[in-house]
Amino acid sequence: MNAPASFGDQRTKNPTPADLEIVVRDRRFARSAEPRRWWLNNDPIATAWFNALSATFPRGEAFFIESVKAHRDGASAKLEAEIRAFVKQEINHTREHIVFNKLAEASGYDVSFIDKRVAEMLALTKDRPVILNLAATMALEHFTAMLGHELLKNPAHLLGADGDLGDLWRWHAAEEIEHKGVAYDTWLHATRDWSRFRRWRVKSIMMLIVSKNFILNRVEDIAALLEQDGLTGWKWKTRIWAYLLVKPGFLRKIAGQWLAYFLPGFHPWNHDDRALIANVVEGDFPDAVAPA
Repeated sequence: MNAPASFGDQRTKNPTPADLEIVVRDRRFARSAEPRRWWLNNDPIATAWFNALSATFPRGEAFFIESVKAHRDGASAKLEAEIRAFVKQEINHTREHIVFNKLAEASGYDVSFIDKRVAEMLALTKDRPVILNLAATMALEHFTAMLGHELLKNPAHLLGADGDLGDLWRWHAAEEIEHKGVAYDTWLHATRDWSRFRRWRVKSIMMLIVSKNFILNRVEDIAALLEQDGLTGWKWKTRIWAYLLVKPGFLRKIAGQWLAYFLPGFHPWNHDDRALIANVVEGDFPDAVAPA
């Protein structure tokens, strides 16, 4: 029996803009950068936050790619094209964050423990239904889109970044916003025969699991990176939470978008924030090329 109509039926309504173009911008950053330990405004916590995020991306984005590709059979021509562009964007992001992570290592940080944890967590996904991997990808893609939105909405987050490292994060943020609906639309396609309530229940439970792991692991990662600077104790742990919840307050500022994920009828493109992309990439990426 199907769930009540209040859960909305995304099988017949898809808010992804008809004129959306996912553009593959093959950019390269930090190739001549000098490694500096606190590269973001000489702030150890801000630096650790971005270093910790970046260390998760190479394995994480490979997982996203495989999770989406596993469910592309039978997709519409439009969704097929968007998946191809999504894959190309994520491959480029992986390449650039490998460079970024090597720069962090060259500045004296050991970030290998973060990559190791990601590898261990991904190993646990090997034997579970692939649809759950897509649900996890969808939740994590919403996180990256929320963080990307916040980065572009509030330029102060990257003020004082060394060289073109700020540009790397703005480029990544723009493309995360641009392809924010791909994993979700792939989910709608893959679960088209599910009841509306079952779809909502699985995606909501997965978002709660993903959110707990994402937040607690990143806080642990930041604390471990600060420990490498000799910055330990309750005062620094308090400062980590203050950075995330108070000023600049990344987690506080994305709370509304996070809660929206649980609403019946949610779709990432219910909020069209492409204007943020235009503000960043217009004139900045002259070599942008459209996906084939």
